[in-house]
This record gives sequence, C-alpha cells and structure tokens, in this order.
Amino acid sequence: MRNLPGTDLQVSEICLGGNVFGWTADRDASFAVLDAFLDGGGNFIDTADSYSAFAPGNSGGESETILGEWFAARPGARDRVVLATKVGKLAGVEGLAPANVRAAAEASLERLGTDRIDLYYAHSDDPDTPIEDTLGGFGELIEEGKVRHIAASNFSAARLEQALSLAASDGLPRYAALQPQYSLVAREAYEGELLDLCAREDLSCIPYWGLASGFLTGKYRPGAPDVDSPRAGGAAAHLKSERGLAVLEALDEVAAAHDAEVATVALAWLLAEPTVLAPIASARNIDQLGPLLAVPGLELSDAEIERLTRASD
Repeated sequence: MRNLPGTDLQVSEICLGGNVFGWTADRDASFAVLDAFLDGGGNFIDTADSYSAFAPGNSGGESETILGEWFAARPGARDRVVLATKVGKLAGVEGLAPANVRAAAEASLERLGTDRIDLYYAHSDDPDTPIEDTLGGFGELIEEGKVRHIAASNFSAARLEQALSLAASDGLPRYAALQPQYSLVAREAYEGELLDLCAREDLSCIPYWGLASGFLTGKYRPGAPDVDSPRAGGAAAHLKSERGLAVLEALDEVAAAHDAEVATVALAWLLAEPTVLAPIASARNIDQLGPLLAVPGLELSDAEIERLTRASD
C-alpha cells in the first residue's frame, strides 16, 4: 500500500478503473472483477458519475450503480475500499459551480449506496466558475463528511497551480492528486509543466489510459486478427506510428525477460515514475485483471526503464 500524500488514504499500487462497469462489463462480470481485485490485494477503485454515458442506451451513473449494488451485496467491502468518483461531465450537472457539485455528489452517494466519497475529482476544469467557488463548494461537502479529500483531472499546470495557491492563501481545501492521461504512447501532456508541478507540490499523479485503450496490452499487432472491443479503433491507431511499434518491441523484450505480460510491464513503467502513485487500469473480466494485479510484484531495472523510455521518445 502507498500513502496519498496530504491525506490518510492508503491505496494499492494499481487503481481499478470503473469505466467498463455497465458498458463492456455487465453486472455479473463487474462483480467478478471487483471480487477478484479485492481478493488480490487491491483496494483503490475509480469511477465517475458520467460513466458510462458514452455507451449506447446509457445516460450516466451506470458504473456507480453497479458499484453500489456490489457494496450492498458484499458486507464490509465498502470499508476495505478507497473510493474515487468525479463531478463535472454528466449531462444536467456539468461544470464545477457549487450547486452542481453538491447535486452531483449527493446523486453519486445515492447510486453508490455509501455515506462518503474518499477522493472526489473535478473531472475537468471549469473556466466559467471561479476556482475559489469550486473549492468552497468542495469544502462544504468535506465539513459534512460526505467527501474526505478532493483531486483534479484534466487540468492545465497553470490552473492547477492557481488552485493550489488559492487553497493555501484562503484556507480552502487542497487538491491532493492529479489525474492526467499518461502512458508510454502519450507522454507529452503530463511530462513537463504538470510533472514538475506535481513533484514540487508533492502532488500525486494517478494517470488514466495507462494502457492506451488496450494497445499496451500487446493484443493489437500488425497482421493480428481484429480485437472485439469498442476501444479497438483507438488502440489500433497506434499501430500506424513508428513510436507505437517501437514501444511494442521494447515491451516484448522486457516482458520476456521477466516472464510477464506486456500490460504488466507497461504499468510498471508508469509506477516507476516518482510522481506516479497508482496507475488506473480497467478489466472487463478476470483474465484481464491478472496482469494488473501482477504490477506491484514487478520491479524494472534502470536499464529496462531507459529502454522503454527511449522507445517511446
């Protein structure tokens, strides 16, 4: 377990992404993955009120609802989990105005069947709402015990730094973590100003799309059969770049040296970055979960980290 700096939260080194619950994983499959994740030593679960509104026939809240049903069916499970969800992107409660934040939080709590959210993310920045208003709204929820800690997702370095400064100067709640897109094939958005800010402010990075929509599992390869997945198009797009092919080659080499899965190596590379606390990765079945649970047991050498980094440059 790792401590999330500035909080009392102790989290597993892999965060289970809940975006697939109610989308590519139905209720029974989701329950099986959640059971196996908890039994395998995981305790950190990430979702959002807008999951899975992007799936045909869904309107949002499906992932939280499945999690709430799982908590109800598994006595004691809620107290074993560090639960993260998000606000700001669900139709009808978009943005970070205090009234929206409160309405969304209370709806999430009802769907989740719980009395508190351990880590509540601003899902994306809201330039139309003053930062101090958003932080103040979060603060009221924290005072009421409905939220324990807050975090930011998809923020620019400038806006995140401004939020941290206002929290310090005005006695407002402080974002404890940042959730950016970050992987071996998507490094530009995080490495640079955001990484430097996280290091300087002791802010944890909890990256999403660490497996690049499945591309970094190794199942997408030139000439391989088409993969049956709604994310196949986005993942396979990396096969058209020299960078994607070079990363696959390096992953294969390192994975073979450790008798490990390619996905395990890709996430272990993220975990080796000092600012990264716990990469987020999803699994729609138990077979996909195995490589995720193996990540904490894989220690890459400096040479292997450099090999992977060079391939992704």
